[in-house]
Amino acid sequence: MWWSKRRAFLLFRHPYPNVQEYERKQLLERVEREGATVGADIPETITVQGEEIDLRTFVFEIKRRETVPSGERERVEQAKKNLRRERLERLEQIEEGNITREKGEDLAKSIIGIDRALNALESLGPTDLEREQKIQQAQDRKRWMSFLKKALGQEDDQATRRGR
Repeated sequence: MWWSKRRAFLLFRHPYPNVQEYERKQLLERVEREGATVGADIPETITVQGEEIDLRTFVFEIKRRETVPSGERERVEQAKKNLRRERLERLEQIEEGNITREKGEDLAKSIIGIDRALNALESLGPTDLEREQKIQQAQDRKRWMSFLKKALGQEDDQATRRGR
């Protein structure tokens, strides 16, 4: 009957179960595309080096603050390092792995999610407020000394001595 032919058609497997080279290139282009993370969601959870991490919760907890507290700094840096490593491993799977199209799609989506999380973590304010304060004070001192030299006429004397 006609329905048995249709059923047989639905059971037909794709002749190329693994991702084809052109599909691989498309996945890589999608991952590396400028603005790929726009509108992308940070994955709820992600497995990094065999450990499941509540990535979205972690990023939003850290992002909620203006700056990273000193106690959290090392943890955030380690998380970024682990995410970069995981991103690279997933990218290599797309580039060289013996994967299905579905697995490639999942990897591409997870890489974009990792990139989104990394962007959020990278955009945090200065993590070392003391260092930032010292830099600001040094710049203020430099501007003040420059002002004093101009006001006292010392800058013109030095320029004349140098042959300007």
